[in-house]
Amino acid sequence: MVSPRPIRTVRYTSHFERAYARLPLDLRRVAEERLNWFKQNAFDARLRTHKLRGPHEGYWSFSLTRKHRVLFRFLSSDSVLFFDVGDHRVYRS
Repeated sequence: MVSPRPIRTVRYTSHFERAYARLPLDLRRVAEERLNWFKQNAFDARLRTHKLRGPHEGYWSFSLTRKHRVLFRFLSSDSVLFFDVGDHRVYRS
């Protein structure tokens, strides 16, 4: 499913939407910029996109800041579902 093609569809879980709304305004602004990069190229080096292992097998993550991440899954080569956003606690099961 890894593809250099642009991401055309981004879906959000209700959990993601609640977590995003709780982020400070300055971090939401950073997130919007990173989302634009992500839509153009999900593997832009600035995002540090990587596949997760262990209990999060099948999930991916990209960085908003050194501390904050977006947890997502590819639905197809050009479609993703965002599950969570926040600090490293997004990796807790």
